[in-house]
Amino acid sequence: MKLWDKGLAIDKKIEQFTVGNDREIDLHIAKYDVQASLAHAKMLQHIGILNEVELGQLEEGLQHLKEQIEAGTFVIEDQFEDVHSKIEFELTKTYGEVGKKIHTARSRNDQVLVALQLYYKENIQEILLKTETFFLSLLDLANTHKDKLLPGYTHLQVAMPSSFGLWFSAYAEILADDSYLLQAALKTVDQNPLGSAAGYGSSFAIDREFTTKDLQFETLKYNVVAAQMSRGKSERTIAAALGGLSNTMARFAMDICLYMSQNFGFISFPDELTTGSSIMPHKKNPDVFELLRGKCNKIQALQTEMTLITNNLPSGYHRDYQLLKESIIGGIEDMKDLLDIFNYAINQVEVKDIDLNDAKYRYLFTVDNMNTLVENGMSFREAYQVIGKQVQEGTYTPDTSKQHTHVGSMGNLCLEDIKAKFAK
Repeated sequence: MKLWDKGLAIDKKIEQFTVGNDREIDLHIAKYDVQASLAHAKMLQHIGILNEVELGQLEEGLQHLKEQIEAGTFVIEDQFEDVHSKIEFELTKTYGEVGKKIHTARSRNDQVLVALQLYYKENIQEILLKTETFFLSLLDLANTHKDKLLPGYTHLQVAMPSSFGLWFSAYAEILADDSYLLQAALKTVDQNPLGSAAGYGSSFAIDREFTTKDLQFETLKYNVVAAQMSRGKSERTIAAALGGLSNTMARFAMDICLYMSQNFGFISFPDELTTGSSIMPHKKNPDVFELLRGKCNKIQALQTEMTLITNNLPSGYHRDYQLLKESIIGGIEDMKDLLDIFNYAINQVEVKDIDLNDAKYRYLFTVDNMNTLVENGMSFREAYQVIGKQVQEGTYTPDTSKQHTHVGSMGNLCLEDIKAKFAK
């Protein structure tokens, strides 16, 4: 069954190509299509196209389909082009002519669009909650380890003293920035497109405010052409937000892989979180963080994919939009899993003590020693030259007497201020 079927046969090769794997992908949006269909049916009764008995039948049928979806027993068989045709078929099979009325005053275009918007809206909110959980975990770790010294690096060269508190809370604060982009994406999709039909509205006296309220959208997409043009725009916006979050997580995963290596040795994880080598018995590999890094980098490519599919399309609907669903839904589902596993793993991190007697940390306190000279009356430029000359001549002797003072000041992280930055 196809919603656009006019009784004419279609070439099987063409059918297979145009449908693709939509049946499998559409299982992600099935419950949202049921939700939107119910709101549409209520609106049709509200404007007099359906009577109360007909609405009751459709409500009953849609509730039954919702229960199937929630139980995991809902299937889209090969004879159906997509979830939308399957739902209408089931309603028609059970209620006859009443089921055929559900498509009045809408097109498959706005039917797909509203289901996707509802899916995006709910899942962005879920990603925001998981991001906040990760964010709070990092702040807790920052507070726990705020006084633990961590060598700071610039250009991958030993630079200045830092702390684990700074490291953990730095990524927390960047996650707060990522939450702003997620909120922007949420605001973009929180607009009701239902009623735009094929992109040029409906001649029926539909009530779009009714469905906007019933579906709990913040507002509606007023211009019906703009509603169709939001297909692609929404996906690009979501991909940008996911890409920003992925960038933060990928960089953090890279830090972890680096800091776990023997050359750094700053952190470790329980054996059960690492993997071994098939030939080297001593190995504890950070595979989980390498996979996190790779998967997050893959998600960052989504924005380019979404842009290249849609960037030169004119206004109106185009079948190219079908190609957006698989990748953006896959990216959303992957992101939820990545946030869960990252948060699970990072809470088991083991922070190590750093041996400052190691020769590679000899110059870690040059800035502190220079600042001591400035505090004793020497100009900054002269103090810089004095310490620089000692380093060049090999006569520099590190003074670590201010080590605890320095790390203590690093521990003054204003964690509550950072916590307040996360977008609600």
